[in-house]
Order: sequence, then structure tokens, then C-alpha cells
Amino acid sequence: MFVKRLISGIVLLVLIITLFAFGGCILAAGLLLISLIAYVELSKVFDKNDGKWKPCASDLIGLTTIVAYYVVTYLVYKPTPRGDGKLIMPDMTYVLLIAGVLMLAQMIIYVKRFPELDADRIAHSIFSFFYAPFMLSFIYFLRETGEHSHLVWIVLICSWGCDTCAYCVGVLIGKHRVFPKLSPKKTMEGCIGGIVGAAIIGALYGYSYVSRFHPVNFAGLNGRLGTAIVLSLICGVGSIAGMIGDLAASGIKRNKGIKDYGTLIPGHGGIMDRFDSITVAAPIVYILSYLIIFGV
Repeated sequence: MFVKRLISGIVLLVLIITLFAFGGCILAAGLLLISLIAYVELSKVFDKNDGKWKPCASDLIGLTTIVAYYVVTYLVYKPTPRGDGKLIMPDMTYVLLIAGVLMLAQMIIYVKRFPELDADRIAHSIFSFFYAPFMLSFIYFLRETGEHSHLVWIVLICSWGCDTCAYCVGVLIGKHRVFPKLSPKKTMEGCIGGIVGAAIIGALYGYSYVSRFHPVNFAGLNGRLGTAIVLSLICGVGSIAGMIGDLAASGIKRNKGIKDYGTLIPGHGGIMDRFDSITVAAPIVYILSYLIIFGV
């Protein structure tokens, strides 16, 4: 099992690094595929059909919305330089438009199919869209910010980097269980180790790479040390968000009485089992980057 988990983990990491490195339409297509699979996994969990997905009209609307969302995102999201190191961010009205269309379409199908289609199914479909596809799209937003595209790697540091550090520290010195009912194996020492580890990796990334090509200037923090401090802060906060995402995904599984979201990734489970922390870390990293680095 360990060997299978290790090999599939390496393959997945290589695939994600490749998507991040290419960006553009390749990243958008990859995120679209991941989002569709994640949506189906969540639908199976909420559907209570013994793991067998029986798509209804609400699910078809959800899947169609995901495709439309990523196509429009790819076509519209084009930040432009402002001239002072900041960026003029694109109008995000299309996000609200697509969200509004999704809500309206779900309401229409609910009214038309009542009482055959229950309100929980509608709510789950809307939740599944925002929980995975929408939140994962912030990876694309980060990657397509021109000269700041290197910040997309922060998402991996906040999620998988944090997970690795937390696991190592937890195994070595973890004693105090922090969420015994939600995640029995997680310890306070492991959580702290994950956050500190992610912050250190972020600082090293900022000091050794980002400061040489895209130095940060925020509140008097500049140069190699200033860039390291800013990225360390973003990684620390982002890793906390990633942990919350991981715990929330675990909570859903425990509520529904399942071990994994799927079997797509040998030794790991489904897409949601490996992207649970990324889904929450990505938007937080984007928001912090916007406020601190390439925003107003």
C-alpha cells in the first residue's frame, strides 16, 4: 500500500507541476477536468446511492455550469499591468453572472420537477459547484497574473507542503489529539509543525527565487528578506486555510459514513481526498496576494 501510495502521489505531483508550469489553456483544461470529477464525487456522497451516481437534471445543470464557467474564465480573465508594479484586475462580473444563472436554472428545474426533485439535491448541487470548481479556479487566477504567476506555487506549499510537514512532525512528536472526533490522527504538534513548515518553505522560496526576479515591496518590506517575510506570512495563513479545508472534507465523509471520496488515485482515494486542502488554500492565497502584492 505504501509503495502504491508513493508512486501515485509522485505521478499526481508531476501532473500538477506540469499544469502549473504551462498555465493558459492547458491549466484551464486540467482544472476543468479535475472540477468535473470532484463535482461527481461530491454528488455521489450527497446522493446516498451506495456510491453509484445517478445523475438528475440538477446535476446536469451543475456540470454544464462548470464547463461554461471555465470556458468564460479562460476567455475573460486577463489582468493587465498598471505601470507601478501592480495589476489592473479584470472585471469579475462574469463570475456573478454564471453564479446567478446557476441559481436560476436550479430553481426552475426544482419548480418543474417538484416533488420528484428534492430541495436537498438542489442545495447539494449548488454547494458542490462552489466548493470545488469555483474555489479551484483561483489556481488559474494566480497563474495568469503575468509577472506574478510564480505565486501559484504557494498553493502547493500551503497544502501539500503543509500536509507533509504536519505528517512528519505528528509521527515524530505528536501526542495531543486536537480533533479526536473529526480526524483522530491529527495532533496539535502536527498542526503547528505543518503551519511552521509551510511558512519556512515559503520564506525560502521567497528568499532564494522570488526576490531575484519579482521582489515584493509591502509596508516597507522589500529586498530578499522582505520578500521572504511576506511569502512566509502568506504561506502560514494559507496553510491554516488548507487545514480547515482538509478537516471540512473529513467532516463530510464522516457525516456520510464513507472512507474516501473515490478510488481514482491508488492509495489516496478520489480527487477530493487529495485536493481538499487546495480548494480552500487557493482562494485565500489569491486574496492575500491581491491585497499585499499585486492589488490596490
